[in-house]
Amino acid sequence: MSTDKLKVFACSKSAEKFTEEICHYLEIESGKIEMMKFKNDNNFVQILETVRDKDIFLVQTTQPPVNERIMEMLITIDAVKRASAKRITVVLPYYIYSRSDKKDQPRIPVTAKLLAQLLEAAGANRILTCDLHNRAIQSYFNINCDVLTGEALLEKYFDMKEIENKVVVATDAGSSKKAYKYAEHFECPIALVDKRRNGNDDRAIATSVIGEIEGKNALIFDDEVDTAGSIMETVEVIKRFGAKDVYVGCTHGILSGPAIERIRNSEIKELVMTNTVPLPKEKQIDKIAVVSISELFGEAIKRIHEETSIGELFDAN
Repeated sequence: MSTDKLKVFACSKSAEKFTEEICHYLEIESGKIEMMKFKNDNNFVQILETVRDKDIFLVQTTQPPVNERIMEMLITIDAVKRASAKRITVVLPYYIYSRSDKKDQPRIPVTAKLLAQLLEAAGANRILTCDLHNRAIQSYFNINCDVLTGEALLEKYFDMKEIENKVVVATDAGSSKKAYKYAEHFECPIALVDKRRNGNDDRAIATSVIGEIEGKNALIFDDEVDTAGSIMETVEVIKRFGAKDVYVGCTHGILSGPAIERIRNSEIKELVMTNTVPLPKEKQIDKIAVVSISELFGEAIKRIHEETSIGELFDAN
């Protein structure tokens, strides 16, 4: 692959490790960039090498403060655009504000769409992300938005563990389609946790399990784990119905608020996630395993740069 016209930059300190892993896969050096804050708290970005007429990829992660990450990203896009880059692709391993994707209450914003509009207005020509909370977010863009998935990586991880007598458990009816795909890969049965709403209470309560799980090792998959509340409820129910060991796999380990303590004190055997969201040292516990998805992003960047098929990448997985 010719890399003369290819440059990959980190939009923040928190994105440097992921960017370095991508660049290691592509066998190129990370782009040189300087970031600082003035005394009035305004951000400053300067690109320290020429990007004129080059294919630029800007990587940003979501380590808090999230809104600071957004501003860093928008300013960096503008800097690269004004430096005459040929094309700007924003790489968001986890799409910021992805859960604010619809207007399901009165007088609230659809922030996921607002972010899409901001990225376009700043000068982005393309977006590369992974496992959106809602695939409809792709349609918020008037530019190309490529969505990767961590499914194959999670499948490979659990294949290597050689877990016997497996069952894939869907946390609710909405996740049954995803659970079925995993069950098809592992050639094992599927079970579904039935959730009901109690009167006018918005909180769904898991009450029963459809399918046979007694004595089986349960695998639960989700796009993301945030506070781990829903996962904990599912784990409690399936353990009550006789599940043996419980494993959880997710692409995005947000792990905010009480998540770490919940996982530490739970009956989960292991939670495995990709590194789309950086896991700080204070959240690293024995029950959590992290697998790197950076090579998948590196391959996608290579294919975008060479203008070859991204779809074939999914077929290969």
